[in-house]
Amino acid sequence: MAIKKKDIKKMIRGVIQGIIILILLYIIIKAIFTFKTYKPFDASEISYGVNSGFVALSYKGVDREGTESLVSVEKINKQLCALKKSGYITITQEDIINYYLHDKALPEKALYLLFEDGRKDTAIVTQDILEKYNYKATILGYAEKLENEDSRFLNKDELKKLLKNSFWELGTNGYRLEYINVFDKNDNYLGELNSIEFLKQKANIEENYNHYLMDYIRDEYDVPKENFSQMKDRIKIDYTLLNEIYKKEIGFPPKLYVLMHSNSGQFGTNDKVSVINEECIKNNFDINFNREGNSLNNIESSIYNLTRINVHAEWSANHLLMHVLDDTKNDINFIVGDLEKASEWDKIEGEAEFVNDKIILTTKPGSNGLLRLKNNKKYDNINLSVSLEGNNRGEQSIYLRADKELSSYILVEIINNNLIVFSKESNGKQKVNYEINLDEFNIGNNKEVEILLDGNCLNVIIDGKLVVNNLDLKTKLDIGYIYLQSKWNDVYNNTDAKYDVYDDVYDGIFKNLIIKGKNNNMIFDGSLRGVEKVVYNAKDLWFKVTNWFIKVF
Repeated sequence: MAIKKKDIKKMIRGVIQGIIILILLYIIIKAIFTFKTYKPFDASEISYGVNSGFVALSYKGVDREGTESLVSVEKINKQLCALKKSGYITITQEDIINYYLHDKALPEKALYLLFEDGRKDTAIVTQDILEKYNYKATILGYAEKLENEDSRFLNKDELKKLLKNSFWELGTNGYRLEYINVFDKNDNYLGELNSIEFLKQKANIEENYNHYLMDYIRDEYDVPKENFSQMKDRIKIDYTLLNEIYKKEIGFPPKLYVLMHSNSGQFGTNDKVSVINEECIKNNFDINFNREGNSLNNIESSIYNLTRINVHAEWSANHLLMHVLDDTKNDINFIVGDLEKASEWDKIEGEAEFVNDKIILTTKPGSNGLLRLKNNKKYDNINLSVSLEGNNRGEQSIYLRADKELSSYILVEIINNNLIVFSKESNGKQKVNYEINLDEFNIGNNKEVEILLDGNCLNVIIDGKLVVNNLDLKTKLDIGYIYLQSKWNDVYNNTDAKYDVYDDVYDGIFKNLIIKGKNNNMIFDGSLRGVEKVVYNAKDLWFKVTNWFIKVF
């Protein structure tokens, strides 16, 4: 009996669908179940430093795609891969205790990983990464979440199961996540809010609030609503409840604590509250992280006043690595990405990652990142288009007709949503040719920029709006190099209000950079084209499909 052509097509389609389903099932099983065992470092094979201490990295949460507050799987994988290649080895809570209390040395490049807030998605999506690099981490959370079922967080059964897995240890952020002495941005008193109430009001709250254990509970006039004895009882009850719940639900209390919030300079924002917290912490825990913003802990640190760096969701991998390098002075393997595209540029300052259609140019701490297009110092008339996606807290700029020493140039700079055009001739002073606030054009953080330089005439188009119209630069500069620059800006980065921590590294992001010269000839094309674009789109589609399966099943 002859098989019809349409039946053959159905069979082929069925086989392909079956293969796809099997692959997806494999990915889901791999994401949920653990098949490896963590192998601690062998002391006899490790090169030890002299009191080299350890680096502590903290993640508020991890998501497959990433969000405004959760780090993407792609980013954390790049970060941990680079640290692994740089020789970093994870250590445990016991290693930290032995280091401080029993004078036992740590590996020269010791790394301690924390995942805060006990999110369920964090545990699921990071498991495979920890296994891949043989890294161990501590999962933290709030004791009350173990009893109050919240689908976002690990419940008691899930946490117990996770801790049977050799890649995880237990820590805690405390009993509850609640806020006191809260005022909105208009100075209206909101009082005490739990985490859900706080999230609902977050858009209207800036920095005028405190965490539950940091201070007296106060009224709208900043007067305590409780006396010393009441404050003391309130704080001690939280530590008692914390211990009782962990013992009841998990079987043992955590050894490690992360006090919320950090960087108070003591154990609370009020001296009397600090004394009570310090007593409770030292009576209940072996380790306490009390600070953030610096990653390095050494022998001079107190085991009850440790520090970690909180990895922000928007940071590139090189952004984190730059902080680690600055804190430790140890060698780091920065990520370059596409070597072919990278080979077209000279790296002058900072670090650059060429990934897909992006150039992520990371500054040195408190400084800048600088790339120079190779092989031609005679670029004159230019048509340049790019999407600038670095945040508004730093500077992203493009030099045209510049010399090698940057003593002469035309500079188009965007800083804090202001566009400024500069020019400078050799032995002369830099002058401002044009300046405008882009808020006037309702232009947001990401910007589609087109720069057209023809003779002394400059036009700049942003998001389809002509913001610089036939500007006469009145300069003698006619040829020169092309540079990309990212720059940390002290004026807008004294404190990162979003995270309440100082960050002196900046990522300039240049997406889909296309530079054309005379007669529309291509000078540089950073976009995705041809096979590269097909492969990227296929990977992106596959990622979205697998992500949907994991979320649904």
